[in-house]
Amino acid sequence: MKRRRRLRATPAIRDLVRENKVNLEDLIYPVFVMEGENIKSPVDSMPGIFQYSIDRISEELDEVVALGIKGILIFGIPDHKDEVGSEAYNEHGIVQEAIRFIKKNYPDLVVIADICLCEYTSHGHCGVIKDGEILNDETLPLLAKTAVTCAQAGADMVAPSNMMDGHVAAIREALDEAGLINTPIMAYSAKFASAYYGPFREAAHSAPGFGDRKTYQMDYANGKEAILDVEDDIEEGADLIIIKPALAFLDIMKSVSLETNYPLVAYNVSGEYAMVKAAAMNGWVDEKRIVMENMVSFKRAGASIIITYHAKDVAKWIQEDK
Repeated sequence: MKRRRRLRATPAIRDLVRENKVNLEDLIYPVFVMEGENIKSPVDSMPGIFQYSIDRISEELDEVVALGIKGILIFGIPDHKDEVGSEAYNEHGIVQEAIRFIKKNYPDLVVIADICLCEYTSHGHCGVIKDGEILNDETLPLLAKTAVTCAQAGADMVAPSNMMDGHVAAIREALDEAGLINTPIMAYSAKFASAYYGPFREAAHSAPGFGDRKTYQMDYANGKEAILDVEDDIEEGADLIIIKPALAFLDIMKSVSLETNYPLVAYNVSGEYAMVKAAAMNGWVDEKRIVMENMVSFKRAGASIIITYHAKDVAKWIQEDK
């Protein structure tokens, strides 16, 4: 008889043979920074998540660093929005100034700048608009300028999330021309048009003013297309690959992990976070157990890095278990 239970007999043995583990080094924590002073504003649909002004962001980052989290993904919320999202590539925009502050005060923290226009445009879309159409090629120079200004401000990586065709190539070329040849690109290569983004749009003030984003974000029914997008981004110069959302797209993550040896990033998005938090607050699930099960599922599917709003809780649990 095959007795596989021999290796499940005790917690120590189970730990010894565990195939996938979540480490502090795997975690990236998303942070929302907004213009103004003395702001710590809760995001109602994401319990435990706040929008901060730069003068109060240390309250969040002190805890992040103390917990051993190595990286953050930063999103900006400007006061001014216009048709072309000009504050996204303003050298002294909210994200650029936040990056300077963070790198000065937390030099060892890896700061990743999200590169998109949706938080900065008056219409809430990720590109330039003409006659109701989101224009691809006309958007690329603006994204490139955004990436360059963020990297010049001190960002360790840039993460283009807009899903315009050719955006990675445009950003890589612009970074290289600016002498920023060592700035990695963490590309949102397979970003699906998903209902799981709702709470994020509240947090980032980025809901589209009309229509939806289905003409540029991927159809969630398509898996083979995701592989093509990943391959395109790698050819264009991507250094790391993001799959977003994570939970409903573990099959995509696994397929990409088998197709490429590039570092793979799972983005555990706002809706996934909110569902778990709501269920836990109602006593319907054991929060720690279900979150850690989700985290391990990302690792099992091939992710080496996890972007998650649960990062601080996960870090606490990892330390407690040690």
